[in-house]
Order: sequence, then C-alpha cells, then structure tokens
Amino acid sequence: MRTIDRIYIDGAFVTPHGSEEFALFNPATEERIGTVRLGDAKDVALAVAAAKRVFPAMARTTKAERIAMLLRLRDAVQARTDDLAAAMREEYGAPAYFTGFSVRNTASIFEVMAASVENYAFERMAGSSAVTMLPLGVVGAITPWNSNFGFIATKLAHAIGSGSTIVIKPAEQSAIQTQVLLECLHAAGLPKGVLNVVNGTGPEVGAALTTHPDVALVSFTGSTPAARIIQRAAIDTMKRTVLELGGKSPTIILDDADLDTAIPVALMSGFANSGQACVAGSRILVPRARREDILARLKQEAENLKVGPAGDPDVRIGPLANAAHWERVQSWIRIGLEEGATLLTGGEGRPEGLDKGWFARPTIFADVTNTMRIAREEIFGPVLSVIPYDDDEDAVAIANDSDFGLQAYVLSADGERALRVARQLVAGRVVINGAPHDPHAPFGGFRQSGLGREIGAYGLDAYLEPRAILKPAA
Repeated sequence: MRTIDRIYIDGAFVTPHGSEEFALFNPATEERIGTVRLGDAKDVALAVAAAKRVFPAMARTTKAERIAMLLRLRDAVQARTDDLAAAMREEYGAPAYFTGFSVRNTASIFEVMAASVENYAFERMAGSSAVTMLPLGVVGAITPWNSNFGFIATKLAHAIGSGSTIVIKPAEQSAIQTQVLLECLHAAGLPKGVLNVVNGTGPEVGAALTTHPDVALVSFTGSTPAARIIQRAAIDTMKRTVLELGGKSPTIILDDADLDTAIPVALMSGFANSGQACVAGSRILVPRARREDILARLKQEAENLKVGPAGDPDVRIGPLANAAHWERVQSWIRIGLEEGATLLTGGEGRPEGLDKGWFARPTIFADVTNTMRIAREEIFGPVLSVIPYDDDEDAVAIANDSDFGLQAYVLSADGERALRVARQLVAGRVVINGAPHDPHAPFGGFRQSGLGREIGAYGLDAYLEPRAILKPAA
C-alpha cells in the first residue's frame, strides 16, 4: 500500500491543508493499492502565491537558461524510466507497448521544447515596431488520467519554454504515477516556485485554480463538458485558455487499401491505450463495395487481440481505468444495441477467462449510421463503429460530419490519393497509413475538440502575448 500524503509547493514536498483521502486501485485486479491525501482551495492559494512570487525572475530568463532547465528535466525522467513504467503498470494497467511509449515520450517532450525555444523568435519586427513575445504569468494546468506522464510534462514544458510558472492539478486517481514523476522533476533542480502540483478533485482544486485571479492562463486536457465549465469560470478574470478535448476520430479505409496492412492499423488506431484515447479512431469508414470483406477481417483480427494484465508483453488491450468508467463503457454497448447497430464482435461483460479487473471486451458495431449516438459521442473505451460510404467524396463528408475534429486516419495503397483525401479532412492531425508519432507536430483540434494548439512554436504561441513598441521617426 502506498500513501501519498504530500503535495509539491515552492520547490518542496509539503503536507496539504486539505484532509480528504482518495483510494487508489490496480485496475487489473481491483485491489486497493494506496491512498492519496487531497489538497483544497487553501493549498491552491499557496501554490499560486509561490508561482506568482517567482514569475518575474522566470520571465527574465534567457533562452539558454530555459533550455538548460528543459534538458535537466529530460535527463531526470530518463534516469528513472523503470520506476515510471512500473508505476504506470500498477496504477493504470496500460499494455507494455503503450507504457514504453509514454515514458519515452515524456522525456522527449522536454527535448522537443528545448529545440523549439532555441528556434523561437521572442523578439520580432512588425513594420517599424519592435515586438516582444511575453509570458502571460502563472499558468494553471489540469491533466487527465489516460496519459498522466505525458500531459504533466507537456504543460510544464510549455510553461518553462515561455518563461511562465505553473500550478498543476493532475488526475487524483493517478497519484502514484504523479508522485514518481514529481520525484524526477524535483531532482532536475528547477527554481523554487516554478513548478507546483496540488492533488485534488475538479470541484475543489480545479475550481479554485480556474477562478483564481492570479492565474493568467488555464491549460486543460480532458472532456468537452468539463472544458465548458472551465471556460465559464475563466470569463470573469479574462483568463486565456488552451483546451485539448475529446474526439470521435474517423479512420477512412479507401477502396484500394491493402487489407493485410490496413486492418491491423485501423484496429490499433481505435483500440490503442485500450480505447482510452482522445485520438482513438473509433469510427471506421469502409467502402460499401468491400464492406463484407472488411467486416470479416475486422472481426477476425479483433478476436485475435489479446486482452489482459500489463505484465504480459503480448497484451494489446488492458483494463479500463476504474469501475465507474467500466460501467460507463458497458452502458455505451447497450446504447449501440438499442440504436439498432449490429454487434460484429465483443459485447457486454469481461472477456472470457478474466473474472476480475475492469477489462472490457473489444467491441465492434456494424450497420452504424453517422447519426447514431455511438458514432457521434466519445465513448473512451474499446468500442468501434463501422460506417459504409459510397465514394471518396462521401467518405470525406461523413468524416467531417462530427462535432469533433481532433485526429483522423487515412489508409490507402496510393499515397497521393491518401494525401488528397487528408487535405479535405477537418482535424488537427491526419495520420496517413499508420505514420509514426511525430513529437514536433502541433496537437489540438477543431470544433469541440478544443481551442489552441500544443507542441513546438504553435504551443508557445498560446502561452505568450505580443507587446509592440512604436517609436517616433528619427
């Protein structure tokens, strides 16, 4: 049993003022593995005060100083990759391939931001006016549970790169992972007050952070409904917001696709991170003329995917994060059946052979129309919908007919054709033929998938404001 009874304020691990406790569980076994003591609004006030106090000095740091901080953070993460991976396996249960990616990506986030700072034009000319890109002040960040390390690193990297300070409210159910990562970040030796972390709930700590008058920007990753609450709270003090939200991403299988390669890519685009990903390709769009063949392939491949605990390297789908989320995903499977969709594979309950743990059966629905709720709302679990289309134009129209626009996928034997289709899609990122992750590409979405972008210069832009100085002619 782990007891997390400290938060991080002004460069030190301190006992929170809040006294409420939150139980932590292993999702693969349903066993209680720890307890976290949660902070409250007073802890947020102390953390913001610390961040505000050091902000003037942080704002004056040079590129070289910020780059040095970022690279120290990278090195500190790389020094404890095994500990980070172990914490993620126990507390989150992600399969080995995703855990390995998450830990590597966490370190690379700091390295990518260091390169971005090196190349960023903080001083510019606009006509005859001198323009300086200035940090906003104290950043308030709220991060979710489905990729805890990466989201914390991303928010922190942007704050340091821009010359701001930060107070982070991580997901309370990820407290063991947060603690191990915090130990890494503390070892990097940042100036006191630059980084502050307060464990707590959204209604208590999140609300205190988003309404605090000394917080200049709120960077939030999470659900679209929660983002609406944050936006309303930010209005009174005119806070800037960066919102990375939900998705209902389309995977378009074009009629010339090689199914031997396209089907595995389509399935893992939808089932990656056990379907608990905002970028999941949960709508699979298939050419009507090849529908039966594709459905048969999808069913066969999905039923061959191994579901189980993270300790098995062959596992491709792990448990859902908690009991409440498992129940929510089960309710979505029932909704799909009630709407008249055909269950191609999967369904309610646990997979065969798994009698405990929050494991869901990899589920695929056929005979889905784009008007059904399972095709329009984010499920955030291993549940996919197959939607037929007539031609490329129809596929694009269906793909774009969504309240979201975070990511999209195109699969084709013809790279140029895939590119033509990709250029018509309204999404923050479009992945062609399973292209690998690019840590330099901007990330964010259109419509209800968010506001603003993260990563690189695009991310720095959102954390900075231009000041123009106009001088009289000589």
